[in-house]
Amino acid sequence: MQNKQDKTSLIWFKNNLRTHDNISVTKALNNSETVLAIYCFDPRDFATTTYGFKKTERFRAQFLIETVKDLKIQLDKLNIPLFVYTETPERAISNLIKDYPITDFYYQKEWTSEEVSVINQVKGSCPKSVTFNDDFDQFLFHPEDIPFQTEALPNVFTQFRKQCEKHCKVRPITEVISAKAKNTNITNNTTIPDLNDLGLESITSQPNNAFPFKGGQTEALKRLNNYFFKTKKLGFYKKTRNGLIGTDFSSKFSPWLANGSLSAKQIYFEVMRFEQLHFKNQSTYWLIFELIWRDYFKYVSLKHGNHIFKLEGILQKQYSWSSNSSKIQQWIDGNTPEPFVNANMIELKKTGWMSNRGRQNVASYFAKSLQLDWRIGASYFESLLIDYDVHSNYGNWIYVAGVGNDPRDRVFNVKLQAQRYDANGKYQRLWLQDTLF
Repeated sequence: MQNKQDKTSLIWFKNNLRTHDNISVTKALNNSETVLAIYCFDPRDFATTTYGFKKTERFRAQFLIETVKDLKIQLDKLNIPLFVYTETPERAISNLIKDYPITDFYYQKEWTSEEVSVINQVKGSCPKSVTFNDDFDQFLFHPEDIPFQTEALPNVFTQFRKQCEKHCKVRPITEVISAKAKNTNITNNTTIPDLNDLGLESITSQPNNAFPFKGGQTEALKRLNNYFFKTKKLGFYKKTRNGLIGTDFSSKFSPWLANGSLSAKQIYFEVMRFEQLHFKNQSTYWLIFELIWRDYFKYVSLKHGNHIFKLEGILQKQYSWSSNSSKIQQWIDGNTPEPFVNANMIELKKTGWMSNRGRQNVASYFAKSLQLDWRIGASYFESLLIDYDVHSNYGNWIYVAGVGNDPRDRVFNVKLQAQRYDANGKYQRLWLQDTLF
């Protein structure tokens, strides 16, 4: 058995871009004195999809760049150099292992097809002597702790939620040990790319942007502290979460959760702390409720695999779908007969953000009213949304399209929704001011 000082660990960061509550970082520091880290801006993530959209557009890319910059600063505090490349992980990691005597390799466990394919290619490019260590590190309720086998996961969220709330405990935060890596003779000349390097256009700031925040663990924890403890907005979350304008109608945690610069467990335990220090009400519970929804979509994709990406979804239901290009473009451009849909789509195009209420409406309008192939809408969301998360995005789209986990197969009445959530038309005027409304 090798001693700790004889080991050299490499942490591969993907969607776990934080040092706090990160099991890979803690294990690597515990098990070896020399620790390196790597992040790859994989060219495949910025290529054009079969539907004609860039897989990652400028808004999420900029947020990602900011996140990686912050990650590098946090890792420097632990004396861990972060090597950053704009090439495929299988090539970059293989080359790094040639330069350094890597014995142990740490990364976050994934299960969706594209991610698994890349992981397998990385493994295939590494020497057999390297020990691979992967962990589920993106859940609120760990897969080993939920009261179901994956194949027996309930098809209705409420059943999942009630059983987990009754039988599951959230695992403690994974603490980073105080000892730093003892790296010597390591040269890191890599640089973090900008939007231009990734083939993307620059961003023009929008005064009405509901998500003006930057990426990274530092900003995530700052936002969490502000929303919970400085303003106590958490205490009103259930009442305001369907809002459309401004930064504080909802927590806005989802972009940091999506790239893993904030963990669901961290949020959970801060809610618990808030309840101890201040008060407990429906709003404090509702934030945890939403984290359980996030977990549920991850478990849905674990159970159903690639069916979440297929036209007939997990229900294998057949509908008559269209791919009318002019209707799709009108939806993208915010040029439909529905002003509420248009306002939301213009906000998305200009900022990379859209409220949860808006997403449900524009997705339902796309799939149910226009009867367009929902996968095209999902692909557009994947491209534009700052907080794109493969499980939540596709889970929500199959749900809205009637091929997912909603037994009621609902259709949103967009006009009634606009009257209810934008009764005075303020939101629509905000984003349709350059058009007739």
